[in-house]
Amino acid sequence: MTLVQGALDWLGDPANWRGLSGIQQRLVEHLAITGAVILVAALIALPLGILVGHTRRGRGTVVALTSGVRSIPTLGLLTILALNLGIGLTAPVLALIVLAIPPLLAGAYAGIESVSVDAVDASRGIGMTEWQLVRAVEVPLALPVIVGGLRSATLQVVATATLAAYVADAGLGRFLFSGLKQRQYSEMLGGAILVATLALVLETALALMQRVLTTVPPDTGRP
Repeated sequence: MTLVQGALDWLGDPANWRGLSGIQQRLVEHLAITGAVILVAALIALPLGILVGHTRRGRGTVVALTSGVRSIPTLGLLTILALNLGIGLTAPVLALIVLAIPPLLAGAYAGIESVSVDAVDASRGIGMTEWQLVRAVEVPLALPVIVGGLRSATLQVVATATLAAYVADAGLGRFLFSGLKQRQYSEMLGGAILVATLALVLETALALMQRVLTTVPPDTGRP
């Protein structure tokens, strides 16, 4: 029996999908971790990125900050946080939020900066306030780029969320760690296939969203 065939047999066994440690439960946990991380990171990064893009101030600081954060090894950060915060989801979630912020931040300010100056000037000319300008003109026109940042962050998080199992019994990464510990390499490969498949599904969905936003002109009329 080849390793690939063993992984496929493991994935095809209904017993491996049931229970609190089954594939279905681990998949739900993985999606929940990814969704929570992206939500919190977006609440932090998107307003800041939009503000920087709108005012054209602080871009250098933000670029330096995001570059610095991207250079931090996630596993090393996770280990440090786990040593201080203990076993559980808190440490991996915080580490993943740090990972997700740079692409979301970059997508937000790059998208706002890419909006045509003529469109901005015309909107100001008809009497729009700065808030109306951001909400009704800049953000709608920048959405494809913002979704591009969301797409990048989501793929990084969904792949790296396997590390959550390093300090917590959660997510699809549990199959990789338990398979390695027990030398069940079919289980390890099966878990890797699940993570890769989930990443491809999310990538396809977000790519379709980005394409739709690119081809459909936003309504930028005065509210």
